[in-house]
Amino acid sequence: MKTGALPILAALGAALVCSAPAHAQSFPSKPITMIVPFPAGGGSDILSRIVAERMKVTLGQPVIVENVGGAGGTIGTTRVARSAPDGYTIGFGQWTSHVGAGALYPLSFDLLKDLAPVAPLTTAKLWLIGRSDLPANNLQELIAWLKANPDKASGGTIGAGSGTQLCLIYLQQNTGTKFQLVPYRGAAPIMQDLLAGHVDLTCPEGGQTLALYRAGKIKAFAVMDKTRWFAAPDVPTTDEAGAPGLHMTFWYGLWAPAGTPKEYVAKLNAAVVDSFNDPTVRQRLTEEGHVIPPPAQLTPEALGAHHKAEIEKWWPMIKAAGIKIQ
Repeated sequence: MKTGALPILAALGAALVCSAPAHAQSFPSKPITMIVPFPAGGGSDILSRIVAERMKVTLGQPVIVENVGGAGGTIGTTRVARSAPDGYTIGFGQWTSHVGAGALYPLSFDLLKDLAPVAPLTTAKLWLIGRSDLPANNLQELIAWLKANPDKASGGTIGAGSGTQLCLIYLQQNTGTKFQLVPYRGAAPIMQDLLAGHVDLTCPEGGQTLALYRAGKIKAFAVMDKTRWFAAPDVPTTDEAGAPGLHMTFWYGLWAPAGTPKEYVAKLNAAVVDSFNDPTVRQRLTEEGHVIPPPAQLTPEALGAHHKAEIEKWWPMIKAAGIKIQ
């Protein structure tokens, strides 16, 4: 090799070494879109906006929430999976959109292969609640009443593949009870009918109905988890109430399209972690009844492993139950 070529090669090498970090450091250089696959105003929308508002502080760019609802959340999630893997489109999701609906709706992508986990978000307690004038006052009495009146009671659900639907099916399968499942378009109309006495039971995210419970307008029979809920510590767990092992946790996460550079994912993840370290954000999430994971679990790898485990647990149950899209 000619000696004159050495300085040129050295200069090229230095340029390459310098250009890669500079490229990574420039992200993000424009606003990021967070697609929420559910309508505005619901629990998912509220959580996404709390997190997105704080992420912009760390990222130095706005994080714009865009609601793309429909088909159990699969329409918005499909858009995320098909977006350019450049870090500027990320997807908010939860149990219904990334587990339940995926077992029922025909998808043009793979939930595990075509999405890159960014960070787990919060978890929320599901609880079994009923109209205030139900004759049962605890879970064992409720199970006995349902068995004595097969197919006469009704449970409100938010459609096929929703957490409320699977929660009630899970209850029937594990307690030998039978009651009618009535699909609704959202949590609000279920609660309207529950308060009016038109439907007997439902199994919603606790934070959405906590005020009604505290006002004595509904009965809460059990929290569908191993531990009690800090927001309603007087409500027993299913284990304590007489239905051991009847656990179902509603969880949320953040994804990017598969192929998004790891350094971009790391920056997005750091913004989520910073959000959860903010006292104002923590207070707002606590008021909504959400549980923030411990720091060690706020990694892309933790979300990926949990997502896979949830699909492996629930998909066989959903398919065995013969649930159909209505």
